[in-house]
Amino acid sequence: MAISPRTTRRGFLTRTLALGAAGLAAGPALLATPNEARAASSDGWQISIFTRPFAQHEYGAALDAIAEAGFKHLGLMTIKSKTSVVISMESTVEQSQQVGDEARKRGLKIVSVYAGNFPVVKESLEPGIKGLRRMIDNTAACGCASLLLGGIGGKDQEESYYKTIGECCDYAAEKGVLITLKPHGPLNGTGPECRERCEKVNHKNFAVWYDPGNIAYYSEGKIDPARDAASVDGLVRGMSVKDYRKPQRVDVTPGDGEVNFPAVMARLKQGGFTAGPLVIECLSPGDLATLVAEAKKARRFVEDLIRTP
Repeated sequence: MAISPRTTRRGFLTRTLALGAAGLAAGPALLATPNEARAASSDGWQISIFTRPFAQHEYGAALDAIAEAGFKHLGLMTIKSKTSVVISMESTVEQSQQVGDEARKRGLKIVSVYAGNFPVVKESLEPGIKGLRRMIDNTAACGCASLLLGGIGGKDQEESYYKTIGECCDYAAEKGVLITLKPHGPLNGTGPECRERCEKVNHKNFAVWYDPGNIAYYSEGKIDPARDAASVDGLVRGMSVKDYRKPQRVDVTPGDGEVNFPAVMARLKQGGFTAGPLVIECLSPGDLATLVAEAKKARRFVEDLIRTP
């Protein structure tokens, strides 16, 4: 992220304290069970969209487009920047605060942050813990209560990766930030694989962020996410509303692909996911005007989806 606002130390500390209080106020809804989250929210669900569909644009243009499409919530993910994400481990707290400020100026609340990867060094957990804590700090600084991780691709790095997460769960909880893991290949591409890794960490502040499009994608269409969803009962705290189309596409506007979203949602609700963020992750590609139109279409699709009994 290239933005480095100038601020006074007193102003910085004032904003940090204010944002910390806001994070702690918002945090319980994500740290709680889904039923507790519903009780703490007027509508239960936060219909949102990640910045990923707008990754060819800088984040200011993406926020403008998201607001124009009628959203009140968003997730930070890939974007046009030096790090390819809006907020990364390399971002400063001040930069992350500015991102939160820019979102709020547009009437947007950040519900999830994907900040890339943290270092995984088999010989020492220290670099990973330092990096993951910076990601947690930056998530809290932008006013968000949920940090999204994608897992690790190397089998020889897995033990260090999840030990690092385990070492940071208490720290994240103190900051009002929930750590979540989404299905992502090759090692945690299914619900059972995500459950196994959550159980390995065994901490209430580490949960699953479900992604039906990835379940289909990483199984090459062989696993139906509506059936897979039963494997994560009790663990889901958010969902990427991502579709899938053969042969191997996820750049599809939700509702235009092969995922049976009503069946997925029914099974997730049965397993306890009855409130929380529903964040559209991908749209059919196009220019900015086309993306805004597709985002509006996707928002209406999710609005109809949550009305389905």
